[in-house]
Amino acid sequence: MTAALHPYCGAIEGSIHRYALRVFYEDTDAGGVVYHANYLRWMERARSDLVDLLGIDQAQALAEGTGIYTVAELAIRYRRPARLGETVVVETRAVSVGRVSCTLEQRILRDDQVLVDAGVKIGFITPAGKPVRQPQAWQDAFAAMVPPSPVPPPVPASAEPEGTQ
Repeated sequence: MTAALHPYCGAIEGSIHRYALRVFYEDTDAGGVVYHANYLRWMERARSDLVDLLGIDQAQALAEGTGIYTVAELAIRYRRPARLGETVVVETRAVSVGRVSCTLEQRILRDDQVLVDAGVKIGFITPAGKPVRQPQAWQDAFAAMVPPSPVPPPVPASAEPEGTQ
């Protein structure tokens, strides 16, 4: 009897989602270097996995006519190539969350080397393509991933300008 197989999923560790991939032949060009568009596919797969891990059922929301997330903006920088047979990890961090969109940072790494980094804004739209407010529970799930802003240290009294004490 064969054990049931389950698709791979990544993990959320603190405020970072990590999704590991192996570079297959289909991902590369004739020289064994990953074709540039495949990095976008990997980032999309990682974002979809993140959404699933946050408990967001996009298929149900689409079927019910609520809406779905789509990429609204993308800025990407290719730093180093990935090659056939390597393992890479896509890291995703939430940067900010609004009523209709979320801004994410994504990086693709090989060990500790950054291969690609990107800023991605995803917007929530109706099935007709109109921007609409994302469900509050979904907005809250993304907001919980945004790391708190660092609090600046207090200014010592001796460093305050004269006349302000």
